[in-house]
Amino acid sequence: MTAGTAPQCELTVLMPCLNEAETLARCIAKARAWFERSGVSGEVLVADNGSSDGSQAIAEKAGARVVHEQRKGYGSALRAGIAAARGRYIVMGDADDSYDFGALDPFLEALRGGADLVMGNRFRGGIAPNAMPPLHRYLGNPVLTGIGRLFFRSPVGDFHCGLRGFRAEAIRGLGLATDGMEFASEMVVRATVDGLKIAEVPATLSPDGRSRPPHLRSFRDGWRHLRFLLMLSPRWLFLYPGAALMLAGLASMLWLLPGPRVLFGLGLDVNTLIFSAAAIVCGFQAVTFAILAKVFAINARLLPPDTRVQRLTSLFSVEFSTVAGLLLFLAGFAGGAYALGLWRLAGFGALDPYATLRIVAPSATAMIVGLQLIFSSFFLGVLGLRRG
Repeated sequence: MTAGTAPQCELTVLMPCLNEAETLARCIAKARAWFERSGVSGEVLVADNGSSDGSQAIAEKAGARVVHEQRKGYGSALRAGIAAARGRYIVMGDADDSYDFGALDPFLEALRGGADLVMGNRFRGGIAPNAMPPLHRYLGNPVLTGIGRLFFRSPVGDFHCGLRGFRAEAIRGLGLATDGMEFASEMVVRATVDGLKIAEVPATLSPDGRSRPPHLRSFRDGWRHLRFLLMLSPRWLFLYPGAALMLAGLASMLWLLPGPRVLFGLGLDVNTLIFSAAAIVCGFQAVTFAILAKVFAINARLLPPDTRVQRLTSLFSVEFSTVAGLLLFLAGFAGGAYALGLWRLAGFGALDPYATLRIVAPSATAMIVGLQLIFSSFFLGVLGLRRG
């Protein structure tokens, strides 16, 4: 079913599947038994991702509908399933028998109560012995969930719970795009930043019933989750580190301009001054990246409009930023010309670097930052263009 089509039942239970022949029939049986017991109108939908063990036939024999997705990846399978679901609501869960499809009442109750996304929380519901590796339970999940809560102010306490329910129309409207395991994070982040109503219910996690290793790869998929969280948060990836670096560089440069300094018994001089200049340049570049990335993400509808960014871009127009960048460049150029004059007075011979670098370093920094400001303002102008 595509967006805009009227739902044909109340609930779709969606299971992504890649070679789950050992456990798939049990999961489908539990979901179908729950439908019969609860009297809810619904379907079981299996989003097959190219299984080679006969999972498709097992699913159909067990009474499920199967949709085929050839593009590999957890996210690809789920996006295909969400697009094809016939229910007003969707509850998704892994087909490895680690989640209880016979206990969906809290999810449906919260959805009927107006929630757009209902997340299961395994830390509240219970994790059976050997159901989750210690690396995931005590480090991976808490850290990634903590980062997601910090970056996006999300209320979700378990970002990666595979059992979750949602209103189909609301999640389709987010335009989720990732193909891999990071799809789990994308759904939570996009739902949060778009202001959807999110609820949480306890969920239990049991050891999966497969004899083969899981598809999940701890470090590879953990990095993909972290990378996604960083890319969708320009503030934490670029703005905060860049602003801190730029301010630290500027403060140390101003501190060192009058002459050498001693800090904790260490003598700091022009060498530190050069690193201060580098910190200013790198920090300023990171700050401009933050603004450019934010504008791009808004234009691409990856993030919702932000009034602060709109005010900032309207204040620092291409013309204003170009003039400011040009003045900064000319100030640095004047400093460079003064240093050249000192060199001329010395007959273009050897100079005292401890004196001249206190002129050259800030002058070169001003020229570089001025040019960066000009180029970045034009790039921001390009991002602001609209095609008819």
